[in-house]
Amino acid sequence: MKTKKIYVCQNCGYESPKWLGQCPQCHAWNSFQEVTVAAKTTAKKQPLSTSQPLALNSIPALAPQNRLKTNFREFDRVLGGGIVPGAVILLAGEPGIGKSTLLSQLAIALAKDNPQRQIYYLCGEESPQQVKLRLQRLAKDFPGENFFLLPELDVDASLATIRQALGTKPGLVIVDSIQTMTSQDASGGPGSLNQTRLATNLWRQFAKETATPVFLVGHVTKGGLIAGPKTLEHMVDVVLSFVGDRQQQLRLLRATKNRFGPTAEVGVWQMTDHGLEEVDPGQLWQQKDKPPIGAAATIVLEGNRPLTLEIQALVSQSFLPTPKRVINGLDYNRAQIVLAVLQKYLRLPLYKYDVFVNVSGGLQTREPAADLALAASILSSYYNRPLPSDSWFLGEISLLGEIRPVNQLARRQKQAQSLGLKKAYSWENLTNLRQLVPLVRPSK
Repeated sequence: MKTKKIYVCQNCGYESPKWLGQCPQCHAWNSFQEVTVAAKTTAKKQPLSTSQPLALNSIPALAPQNRLKTNFREFDRVLGGGIVPGAVILLAGEPGIGKSTLLSQLAIALAKDNPQRQIYYLCGEESPQQVKLRLQRLAKDFPGENFFLLPELDVDASLATIRQALGTKPGLVIVDSIQTMTSQDASGGPGSLNQTRLATNLWRQFAKETATPVFLVGHVTKGGLIAGPKTLEHMVDVVLSFVGDRQQQLRLLRATKNRFGPTAEVGVWQMTDHGLEEVDPGQLWQQKDKPPIGAAATIVLEGNRPLTLEIQALVSQSFLPTPKRVINGLDYNRAQIVLAVLQKYLRLPLYKYDVFVNVSGGLQTREPAADLALAASILSSYYNRPLPSDSWFLGEISLLGEIRPVNQLARRQKQAQSLGLKKAYSWENLTNLRQLVPLVRPSK
C-alpha cells in the first residue's frame, strides 16, 4: 500500500501538503504535525453497504420513557431526561476533577438498577486492580456480576470483544480515555489526531449499530480546550464539561452540545470522601447571623438554574509601585473595569490599594449581573463596614457608571426569597453607584 506524508492541524484537522506556521482555517500557530496516510488509488471500489432509504412515517419515534435513567437527578437534567440509546457522549475536564469517579458512580447505579445490562469499562489509563479499588471505595456492597473491566488499548480488539459478548442486547460502554485508544489502521501514537479521530469514529459506528450508549472520557489542554481535533466534538452526540476547583468540593457539569436536549442546564455535585454527591443549588448559600465586612450576595444564572454566590473583597493599603489585583472566580478584565469605574465616578483612590476578590466555594461566573455585588463588596471593605443584612445585589455596571438591568429577574427574586434574602439592590431602586456609598460609609 502506497503512503504519503501530509501536515495536519492538530486543532481543527486542516490538511496541507507542506508545513505552515499558522493554520488558514482556525488561525492557530505552530499546530501542524507531519502524519503518514495511505495514498488515494484510482481503482473503483465496491459499495460497502446495501442500506435502503426509510420512509419517515415508518421510523419509530423515540419516546421519553425509552431514555435510560441514571438515577442521578443532576445528570439526567443535563442530558435532557436521561441517556438516549446509541448516544456517544464525550465527558471532558481537567486532570483530577473527578471524571472517572462520576462515570464509575453512574455505572454502579445503572448496574444495580438493571442486572441484565452488561457494562464494560475500558481501562486505558488505569489497571483493572486500580479501577476495582475505586469501585469498592464508592460502593462496598457492589457485587459487580454484570460489570466488566477490559484492559485493552486497541480499539479494534475492544470492539470485537464487546460485540461478541453483547450480541444483540445493548449494554453500556465507558472508554477511559479516548486519547489512549489506538488502531493499526491509523498512523501516529496514542492521542494523535489520526488515532483519536479514527477511534471516535469506530465507537460511534458501534453505538449506532447496537443502540449501546458509549461514554468517552476526554482530556483538556492547558488552555481549557478539549484535546484532539476539533472534529471530535462534531462527531459525538453530546459534549459534557466537568469543571471546578480541585482544591474545593463543588463541581459543575455543563453540556456544551446536546443533540437530544437543551444545553442550558447545569448539574451541581460536591466531592466527598465517598465520591460525588448531588447538591441542591439552594444549599450553596449559608445565611450568617452577622453580615461580614467585604462580602456581598448575588444570584447568577448557570444555564437555567439560579445560583446564590457570595463575592468577597479585601481592600488594603499597598506599599508597592503597582498595587496588586488578584481576582478568583470572576472575569479578570471585567473586575478591572468595575475598579476603574469606582475610582473615576466615586473618586476612590484605589490606585493606592491592593484589591483581592474571591467567590466563595470555588465557583466561577462570568455573568455581568455580578458587577454590582462586586462593587458593593469592594466599598464594604474600603470603608470597613458591613453591608445591610439579608441584602443581595444584582446589576451590570457600564463604563459610564450606570447600573443596567439583567434578564430573568423574577427567577432570581424567587431564589432570593427562598433563601431569606429580603432586600434587593438593583437598577430598580438604584439610579447610580453613588447610592451604594451611604450603605457602608460611616455617618459624619
